[in-house]
Amino acid sequence: MDDLDRKLIGCVLDDGRASFATIGEAIGLSAPAVKRRMDRLLHTGVIRGFTAVIDPDHVGWSTEAYVELHCKGTVSPEELRRCLIQIPEVHAAATVSGAADAILQIVASDVQHLERALERVRVETTNVDHTETAIVLSRLIDRYGPEHRQLELNPEES
Repeated sequence: MDDLDRKLIGCVLDDGRASFATIGEAIGLSAPAVKRRMDRLLHTGVIRGFTAVIDPDHVGWSTEAYVELHCKGTVSPEELRRCLIQIPEVHAAATVSGAADAILQIVASDVQHLERALERVRVETTNVDHTETAIVLSRLIDRYGPEHRQLELNPEES
């Protein structure tokens, strides 16, 4: 990945619907050259896809929580994923180091909905010992979208 790729990614983060011509004007390439680079970035997995970022509050999902998942014994990441992917309120999940086996981000319409989602996590996930939940009071930083331009930097320069 070179400087032009980083600039192209920055343009896509600013406006995922920008035309190849518009991106080309911004970074000094022709539309066909932008398309070739975009195709390569998609093919190699640097860009995994294009999606709309929805504000959960505006669609009725105003309650958010981070949940530490503690399991009995050993549960593989694949098994956790297989169970958690079935629960639509689980917005994101990752295995982590430390006392917890995984951290979940759960979104729900209200606290009662969150409680039902947590119960599903406890019942439908293999070998859950217990969970610890922190309800989000306010978002301090949300780096989805145009304001997330750090990708233009070379990681070695950060």
